[in-house]
Amino acid sequence: MIVINVDVMLARRKMSSGELAQRVGITAANLSILKTGKAKAIRFSTLEALCQALDCQPGDLLEFRPDSP
Repeated sequence: MIVINVDVMLARRKMSSGELAQRVGITAANLSILKTGKAKAIRFSTLEALCQALDCQPGDLLEFRPDSP
């Protein structure tokens, strides 16, 4: 399973979800889908914008966790 750690980076940067959504150019609803792990895919352009806005690397946002058997 791939986990998206947007909330972790938001806390580290002391930034609100609304501010991040505005900087990235996505809706608050779409950002919420990413944060809750309900997203099935993410565009590289969105990932790039998130990294730019949060001053981080893709590996800071994406984490692989093996599924439990």
